[in-house]
Amino acid sequence: MNDPILENLNPSQLQAVKTTEGYVRVIAGAGSGKTKALTSRFAYIVDRLGINSSNILCVTFTNKAAQEMKRRVKTLIGDTYDLAFITTYHGFCVRFLREEINKIHYPKNFIILDAEDQKSILRDIFNELQINSKHLTFKQVLRFISKQKSTSNYLGYILENKGFEPDQSDSLSSRIFQIYLDKLKRNYALDFDDLIHFTAFILDNNHDVLLKWQENLHYIQVDEAQDSSENQFHLVEMLSRLHQNLFLVGDPDQTIYEWRGAKPEYLVEFDSMFPDTQTIIMNRNYRSTPNILKIGNHIIKNNTVRVDKDMVTDKPEGFEVVHFHGKNDFEESRWIAGEIKEILQAEQASYSDITILYRSNHLSRNIEQALIKDNIPYAIFGGIRFFERKEIKDVLSLLRLIVQGDNFSFLRMHNHPSRGLGKKFLERLSLLAGEQNLSLLQALENNITDRELAKKGAVELLELIEGLRETAKTKSISAPCEDHTR
Repeated sequence: MNDPILENLNPSQLQAVKTTEGYVRVIAGAGSGKTKALTSRFAYIVDRLGINSSNILCVTFTNKAAQEMKRRVKTLIGDTYDLAFITTYHGFCVRFLREEINKIHYPKNFIILDAEDQKSILRDIFNELQINSKHLTFKQVLRFISKQKSTSNYLGYILENKGFEPDQSDSLSSRIFQIYLDKLKRNYALDFDDLIHFTAFILDNNHDVLLKWQENLHYIQVDEAQDSSENQFHLVEMLSRLHQNLFLVGDPDQTIYEWRGAKPEYLVEFDSMFPDTQTIIMNRNYRSTPNILKIGNHIIKNNTVRVDKDMVTDKPEGFEVVHFHGKNDFEESRWIAGEIKEILQAEQASYSDITILYRSNHLSRNIEQALIKDNIPYAIFGGIRFFERKEIKDVLSLLRLIVQGDNFSFLRMHNHPSRGLGKKFLERLSLLAGEQNLSLLQALENNITDRELAKKGAVELLELIEGLRETAKTKSISAPCEDHTR
């Protein structure tokens, strides 16, 4: 009788699934079926070894990947199991912090900021310091903040009131960073970098909490391990110390996030850190033709941080790979347009048969201009993610304002739609909030009779909030998924 969990696995995939104990490193080349191996292994541990699914942590980088893994596991063993720990790094940290953040005297309903929330805070700081984009852009500041959070003792400053010295090579960015930290601390708010750092801080400084989570997590699987940062690797390594069942799958040749802290060295040097490591090479490609693999193998051999492998496939040779090296973007774009016209004439193809892929959105401009010049119709696929759409963020901010009354939500919604509550109103309200140590919403509620605050729009805002609070007493407010990164 065939085992549905193990059928259709090639020898290296089967080895990865059945090697359940200890430190395991799987070097899985492109198109080699790593997700199949990961999900089959998860299902095997649950259904064949009898381990509770809530005792297995499987982390990946995107919600899409996590959802696909859950779908495949359900296909293999049914949907009666708890698969909450098939998640992203950030998703796991949110769950951990909702349970443990009180250890550092933060409330469990702390606020999670996304990129737009961060920009709103920076807008407020820029106004305070009377600076604008001529001095610094938000992008530059956010990059500085992220870098400082990975290199400075900012958690000591936030959580233990210790002094710290951010990089002073850019004194203005350092000043903004400190104000930014103060605002987050006052509002019990965390950005995405904080989720990992706060989790590691609590585990590093609370042995009882660390032991509790180590005892619960019998097996840990890490997807796309080559893209793990130092903090992310430290997190899973720390959690796996008790049971010592840590399974990494990835490919150093596919690292794409070194610019934001990925350390493929952890995957490459894993067997040096843990001498008993079992290494499995998955090099059978199910996606590409031999001609494509030949080019790929030739190119990646030049990589220095890697584990040696050659990808192979049983597919037919396929078409020869065509390579064109243009002198500039303009020449590349003209060549692409020319190739499309040749394909349409020679292959009796249609426009919908042709796809152009590019690495970054800004690269589309020259291509679009070339297509327009040659009267080639096109459509661009992509757009703003759901939770970043203005109307969705407005709704979420209003809900958050009702439940938590935080300053970030107030600043977003107090004059939206326009209620005539302008700069002077906000300056007066901020002054009173600071003097009385209140949130902006509390300050407005307590001082609505103040001459500069007693405006029709302010009264209407408070009436709206009070009405929605009453509604919330009989209707539930469900928080959306807070980990919508990448």
